[in-house]
Parts: sequence; C-alpha cells; structure tokens
Amino acid sequence: MPRAHIELDRKAVVAPVRRRTFGSFVEHLGRCVYTGIYEPEHPSANEDGFRMDVVDLVRELGSTTVRYPGGNFVSGFRWEDSIGPRDKRPVRRDLAWHSLESNQVGLDEFARWLKLTGSELMLAVNVATRGILPALDLLEYANHPSGTALSDLRIANGTPEPHNVRMWCLGNEMDGPWQTGFMTADDYGKIAARTAAAMKMADKDLELVVCGSSGSGMPTFGDWERTVLEHSYEHVDYVSCHAYYQELDGDLGSFLASAVDMDFFIDTVVATADHVGGKKRSRKKIDVSFDEWNVWYLKEHQESQEVGTEWRHAPRQLEDVYTVADAVVVGNLLMTLLRHSDRVTSASLAQLVNVIAPIMTEPGGPAWRQTTFHPFSITSRLASGEVIRPVIEAPVYETARHGEASVVDAVATADEDRAAVFLVNRDLREAAQVTIDVRSLGSSRVAEALTLADSDVYARNTLAEQDRVSPYVNTSAALADGLVTVDLPPVSWTAIALH
Repeated sequence: MPRAHIELDRKAVVAPVRRRTFGSFVEHLGRCVYTGIYEPEHPSANEDGFRMDVVDLVRELGSTTVRYPGGNFVSGFRWEDSIGPRDKRPVRRDLAWHSLESNQVGLDEFARWLKLTGSELMLAVNVATRGILPALDLLEYANHPSGTALSDLRIANGTPEPHNVRMWCLGNEMDGPWQTGFMTADDYGKIAARTAAAMKMADKDLELVVCGSSGSGMPTFGDWERTVLEHSYEHVDYVSCHAYYQELDGDLGSFLASAVDMDFFIDTVVATADHVGGKKRSRKKIDVSFDEWNVWYLKEHQESQEVGTEWRHAPRQLEDVYTVADAVVVGNLLMTLLRHSDRVTSASLAQLVNVIAPIMTEPGGPAWRQTTFHPFSITSRLASGEVIRPVIEAPVYETARHGEASVVDAVATADEDRAAVFLVNRDLREAAQVTIDVRSLGSSRVAEALTLADSDVYARNTLAEQDRVSPYVNTSAALADGLVTVDLPPVSWTAIALH
C-alpha cells in the first residue's frame, strides 16, 4: 500500500481563494444553449424559456462566472443579431460548428439567466472578423446607464438597468487555424491592443483578457504570448490559457497526471508575462484567465468528423459521457488551479451543459449530473479563505507523457472557522494511506469526508442510469492528535472538510 504524508502550515499561504476560479463556459455550440439551458416547451421552463431544472443544477455546481457566447462561435458572431424582438432576429450560419444559429437567446436573455444562477457574466467580443467599433457598441449597449443611442435601445428592449459586465475577452484562440479570421501573433497583438485601449477609454476599470495560446502544444506557444503581450501589456489585465486532456492509447497513468502538464503551462505563461513586464519596466502583473479547461475526447471527435454537411439547429455535438477516471482528473486540475491562485485568478470549466459538460439534459426529459460534476461542486462549496500550499511526501511514478508524477497530490484551503483538504490517488491498483498534519490549522474534527471512486474506473452516469456514480462518505477519515488519517482508493478524488 503506498503511504503519503502531508504537512499543512497555516503560514504557507499561496493567495486568497478566488471565487472566479469556479467559473464555467456557455457557447452557442451543439445543445449547450438550445435544449440545454433554453427549452421553452420543457415542463420546467420559465417565462423566458429557460429550464429551471438546469438552473437548480448550475446553482448546485457552484459556478461563479460564465464566459459567453464563445469560444469559436464568437469569431463569426454579430452581437446585434441577438437583441430586440425575437421574431425579428435573423437566422445565421455558424461556420465554427457548421450549424444554424437562431439568435433566440441573446445578451439580454442570457443576463437574466445568469441572475437565476447567481453567476457573473464574462463577455467575449469578436475581434477576428469585426473590430474596434462593434466592440465599443457592445460595451455601450451592455454597460452605459442611459441617454445614448445604444443604452436607450437596451432600455427599449426591456432591460432598464445596465448589465455592468466587468470581464471582457478580446476574441478567442486567435492562434488557431480553425478560427474564423485567425491571425499571427503580431497582427492579433496590434488589434487587441487598439481594441483594449479604446474600451478602457470608455471605462478604465474594465478587466480585459487577451488571447494566449490555444494549448501548450501549439507550435507558437511561448512566442505567441510574448509577442501579443509586447503589444498589449499596458492595456490588458489577463492572458488566457486553454487546455484539454484525455486518455490516449490506453495510457491511464499519464492521463491521471494531466495536472503536471497544467502546472507547466501556467508556470511558462506566467514567466513569459513577467519577462515582458520586466522588459517594459512595468510594476503591473498580468494574471492568468484559464478560461477553457476540461477533459475532452477531441481525438475521437476529429476522427469521427462529427460536423457534417447539413446545416442544422443545435445538433448533438461533443456530448462526451464522462467516467470516474475523467472526474478524478477534473478534480485534480481544479486543485492545480487553486494551487496557482496567486496568478490564476479566473478560470472557466468548458462547457456547462451537454457539450463536454458536467450537466446533461434530454429534450423534454430530465437533467442529470455527470461524474465530473461532483469534484467541481464539492470544491466550490468547501474551498474558502486562503489557499495553503502543502508539503507532500509520497511515492512517485514515471509517465510516458508528463515525466515523473506523485502518486498522491493535494491542496488545502483554510479560513478562520474551517479548512478543507483535496486529494487524489493516481495509483491504478492500490489504495494509498495518507496522514495529514493539520495542527497549524487548529482543526478539531472531521466534519465531512467525501470520495469519488468506483471499482470500475470507466463507470459513467447516463440517461438510463443517472446516479450510477456519486461521491460516498469516506468513513476511514479520522482526526486525532492533530493528524488526519485517510485511506484513498485507487484512482480516486477526495475532499475532507475540517472544523
């Protein structure tokens, strides 16, 4: 049995827990919006056509921000199509996902949906095929109180109060040749800088996100961030990171160590941003918005050529059904984001409903939790106060894709009244026995210990068996003499709440 020891020092603070770490992502893609969050004919739909069963699950998930409306979708999007009377909104072709967009859900409706879920809007503007003036127009429509043409149009459309959007993304994945209007780093950096400067002329307190690389495997990774930030550093506040992981060629050991790659990605982007800041003699620090991350079986999607020749409304696309192993990786990736809370101050699990999502729906039928729902919802609920960096003594193993990885990984959070420890066991066959020194936290009891594991690491929740996989109470967790002891099953994720 692998054994691990974890030391928690209350003074080893990384940063405050950032609530925006628990963000998500809604793109007009597949069934994320239509028959996902919006289905007017559904028995649970409200007067706006939104499924309230989905709203309840989003609230349970604990999503704090939602990036919208894309994603690749935004690079062909005309925001004006999505406002005003619904019966006058045009139907457009979406080139990104080869589908038809009805525009029946637009900015004003989506903002009302966000109020139902208690989430903050993170809005993307199209800098790929449009430009500065449409971005400024959208900003005026969304945020100006009244007395201008576009703010008064918003009021006439039934939204008297401004949306007051604080976070804005300057396009999406502009380094990717799959992106409508993709650019070189030099070209994108220039248009991003000019757009950002103009938007901050309207509101200097906006928080603007410039596109980083679409993944650490892109051939321009590193150089892209440097070039883009050399143009835009003074005008933006965040650089984005996107990363998706999947099990490849049956190599479960490497897949379970995906967080090692995320660590590398974040460290490299931060170092690059600080290099540019140093060259500019700037005291400003650029933070990371990890605004797309998840498990995504992209290889299978590409091989199946899922996007066909027919133009359809809301086709089923990218509806991955997640396993226990996928959920363990998602929990571990979220732990990594917490561990980098000094610089990763915003993140978005991509996506929210149906499309590589923690929530699934059936048209006219139920909504249910995927396996990946659970580590996200539990971490969002339990993480509070400050992130504590643990010292971990554990066996290591060699992976084919990510080099050496610890069998046990962990991160902790603590405030004045409570603490939480989040752990994974990456061992494929054996349980791990873990001791955690929590004396400096002043904890007196284990309030809750939940584990996600299964004898079948590929078990899934499906329409036919919606609760096949759920967290269970880990009765092995105990606290005595300042030490927590717990047994972690193989391929498992665990959360322990301490009071």
